Amino acid sequence: MGFSLFIAGQHKINNMSQLSYYTEEGLQNLKDEIHKLETYERPKVSQQIADARDKGDLSENAEYDAAKEAQGLLEARIATLKEKLVNARLVDESQIDTSKVLILSTAKIRNVKNGMEVSYTLVAENEADLKARKISIDSPIAKGLLGKSVGEIAEVQTPGGIVEFEVVEITR
Repeated sequence: MGFSLFIAGQHKINNMSQLSYYTEEGLQNLKDEIHKLETYERPKVSQQIADARDKGDLSENAEYDAAKEAQGLLEARIATLKEKLVNARLVDESQIDTSKVLILSTAKIRNVKNGMEVSYTLVAENEADLKARKISIDSPIAKGLLGKSVGEIAEVQTPGGIVEFEVVEITR
């Protein structure tokens, strides 16, 4: 089930209703972004449209056209975020099973070939942050790790071929 949104008759955005899992922090960040866009950005764009409209003939007013396009993009962004919020589910971190790698698990893994170890926390796509070692559950590494237990080998398809990672530790 999905919907289509037409913006300025040119852009078509398709959104499929899909559940997204969030930590408490990630869900709050989503709500904060929606609030910022609706409370601060929307009035700013409306003012730009009003200012451009006051300058006269709208048929040849590039400022007006740009402001209307910005408004369309902003409204599309708000609609997309609200759709995400409707389909958001809060993950109770205290209930996460640490016997297997799941969403919000932190997995310490060892590259079987070179022995290098690294830890990653598996998070929803919208909370991924490689610098913080948070990887999307949709990433190749996470897909390979999901459901694995300590001692099991995950085979991950990389551009350089298949890489084997051993799950060393699973924490929350």
